[in-house]
Amino acid sequence: MIRVFIDGAAGTTGLEIRERLAGRKEIEQITLDDATRKNSKKRKEALNAADFVILCLPDDAAREAVEMVTNPATRIIDASSAHRVAEGWTYGFAELEPSQAGAIAGAARVTNPGCYPTAFLALVRPLVRAGLIPVDFPLSYNAASGYSGGGRNMIEEFEDETKRGHTRTAFRAYGLGLAHKHVPEMQKHARMEHPPIFLPSVARTYRGMIGEVPLPLHALPRKPSLATIETALADAYKDSAVVKLVPADDTQLIMIEENAGTDRMTLRVFGNAERGQARLVATLDNLGKGAGGAAVQNLNIMAGLDPVAGLVL
Repeated sequence: MIRVFIDGAAGTTGLEIRERLAGRKEIEQITLDDATRKNSKKRKEALNAADFVILCLPDDAAREAVEMVTNPATRIIDASSAHRVAEGWTYGFAELEPSQAGAIAGAARVTNPGCYPTAFLALVRPLVRAGLIPVDFPLSYNAASGYSGGGRNMIEEFEDETKRGHTRTAFRAYGLGLAHKHVPEMQKHARMEHPPIFLPSVARTYRGMIGEVPLPLHALPRKPSLATIETALADAYKDSAVVKLVPADDTQLIMIEENAGTDRMTLRVFGNAERGQARLVATLDNLGKGAGGAAVQNLNIMAGLDPVAGLVL
């Protein structure tokens, strides 16, 4: 039996994690009621009484919570973006490298990946590792997320007609200044010399995500074929129960909601061999493998449990 405290359990990601942990006999959840969850003393007691703490908080609050943990036996999973490029934290994307799950298993401090970087890194990192994409190659990344990715404020903005700033838009682009907070995370963990050009957007769907990396194969030094790209990705995830490469059909219509409500991620390689161009496409749930599902997967790995226990695959 392990004791788990979710700090921020009332938020969007916290609720997702609670749902995945509910009913699991090997896990005891430490909970605080509405009257005490914002009480610093009670929170500190809960943080230090837990074997594992999962932080589902804004960045500054997550940093503050880490400082409150004085029990050396308490291990932390941070679902915020506060520590994704910080020294001393293990990056919690188990499929990122062949040794990543082992690193997570032995870590005291694990930082959950962002939803957007999860798709980008799944598509790009194996190709960089294989030498098919040079570390100094200019990349771009186009991605759209369900509006739940923006947390409670954005959910209300899309759903609550009485809220100031309510929108009826179907789709909108943002991050136009090319300074999105996820970019350093993508650059660091892909091990690229230059940040990718990131084109994020939000769509009128509660959950789901689609991310694309276009590749001019003819401009890459090794001029890899579509089959070579596909083989490299297939090899990278051949043993994964969570990330899968599936055959691509040019007649397919890939929907943002394809993996909504699950904790899996699906990859495809589309392209035109004659033109030497490829479209690498990933679909996932921004609240699943992009947030709550990843946190539960990391918890399982750290606790020595079945890595996919409690996940919807």
